[in-house]
Amino acid sequence: MKDPDSFLLPRIDRWPARLDLLQSASGLFLGLFMWLHMLFVSSILLGNDAMWAVARFFEGYFFFGSPLPWLVSAFVATVFALFVTHAWLALRKFPTHWGQHMAYLRLMRAMHHEDTILWFAQVITGFAMFFLAPVHLYLMLTHPELIGPYESADRVWSGRMWPLYLVLLFLVELHGGIGLYRLAVKWGDFKDAIAARRRLKRLKWSLTVFFLVLGLTTLAAYLKLGMEHAPRVGEPYVPTWQRAAS
Repeated sequence: MKDPDSFLLPRIDRWPARLDLLQSASGLFLGLFMWLHMLFVSSILLGNDAMWAVARFFEGYFFFGSPLPWLVSAFVATVFALFVTHAWLALRKFPTHWGQHMAYLRLMRAMHHEDTILWFAQVITGFAMFFLAPVHLYLMLTHPELIGPYESADRVWSGRMWPLYLVLLFLVELHGGIGLYRLAVKWGDFKDAIAARRRLKRLKWSLTVFFLVLGLTTLAAYLKLGMEHAPRVGEPYVPTWQRAAS
């Protein structure tokens, strides 16, 4: 026989909280991966050999003696799955009707609250990324062997991918930076919440500027290398030590 109190207490649905936690966890992983990815890609600024070594590292070259591009494909597939999952979870909170959008915009203009504006910026950048990011992820998934100084530069310049990468740079850095800031505010335990939010916001914008400058400098380096290598497009890069040995 059921407890009489069970008829008086409403049933608690824990799934919204679980999905919210999963959204936060997937967003944290993707945001941190975004920053690490930028650092790895920017290895081109240290020279072609440095970028070649980073690319081969993720293919297991220094562990197995030969590159295994399928390792990159497996990792990209995992990131792709997390990206789709995170997007699906985030869509639950997006305004779905025109009336909801207008109500939110009116509220945002009336409040002049920066965090409310940042959330709306996340919605816009996330919506755009949903259509643009899979293009890059699909290329890395299906052609992991084409990652290297010449190979990546050829894709950027001769493959005409630089406009996409330029747009994605701003979308990803803004969306990810805002997301990580909002995660810290949401889950952080601060004694002085207002002061902590100010510090986090300064840190967020500092990191955003840093990674945007780093990303633009890195993209410029690939563009320059791609232009120089255009007459020999498709030629794989051979590191200096291998050329010297041969």
